[in-house]
Amino acid sequence: MEKKILHVLEGREKHITDTEVVRQSLPAMQFRFASPFIVIHHMPAKYFAPGSPEDRLHPHPHRGFAPVTFMLQGQGFHRDNAGNAMTVTGGDVQWMFAGKGILHSEGPSPEFLEKGGNYELLQLWFNVPAAHKGENPWYQYIKGAEMPAVAVKEGVHLTLVGGDYEGKKGPLKNYTPITAIWGKVDAGSQVTLTATSGYWTLLYVVDGKINVNGTDVTGYHLVVFDKEDTAGDIHITAAEDTRLLYLCAEPINEPVAAKDNFVMNTAEEVDQAIADYKNGLFGTLEK
Repeated sequence: MEKKILHVLEGREKHITDTEVVRQSLPAMQFRFASPFIVIHHMPAKYFAPGSPEDRLHPHPHRGFAPVTFMLQGQGFHRDNAGNAMTVTGGDVQWMFAGKGILHSEGPSPEFLEKGGNYELLQLWFNVPAAHKGENPWYQYIKGAEMPAVAVKEGVHLTLVGGDYEGKKGPLKNYTPITAIWGKVDAGSQVTLTATSGYWTLLYVVDGKINVNGTDVTGYHLVVFDKEDTAGDIHITAAEDTRLLYLCAEPINEPVAAKDNFVMNTAEEVDQAIADYKNGLFGTLEK
């Protein structure tokens, strides 16, 4: 039985800074949140010539959730005031739990800028239950080589980032159950993924073209499935070589108040986070 599609959301252009533009498919006007999935930003491939100057998002705050970076191409450099300073290479994933508050900066690594190339990533905001929002920040780095292959067949190249699937376990840790699978499906190939009934299930198409449960979907589009539909099959046929990210997670059934760089449960908690940042309680960080 095929799982029902609720929405196909186009990733609209959103300016993060004057020069940084992403495609935002979540939240959208038609559909806000599928908590724990709060934000999906796709930074399209950007070419940097060898010897390009620094291009970073300078220190900014977060509280109450985990920004997760899926590095598609190139190499990024992350620094935060919890003491983490890591490079993230194409095919790898980083998780930064902001908890009670963190400052971080991000952008292409100096080594990448020296050599040049394409820089592309997905950054998602994973919500956490209220009981954990006040905990200390922490960081995970997951190498592509640590992700087990799933749905193995000719023309299908998918790996398990986190969660349990086909008796395998992905290395990404989380506060609530989240299954994350990413990779590529070659043109003309088919694959079926199975969702858990009652869970929020999303499929983001990075590029290419697929047919999913009878609906054609192209790059920069997010498919949101009906979590109440007990059917669990998601049939994918690739008309072109297609990169995608599949997500299936237990809902966090709590109020969501998301504003600026904060994901809390009430507007008052967000206002407090903004005040704490302005008053210097998040600390400092060199860029």
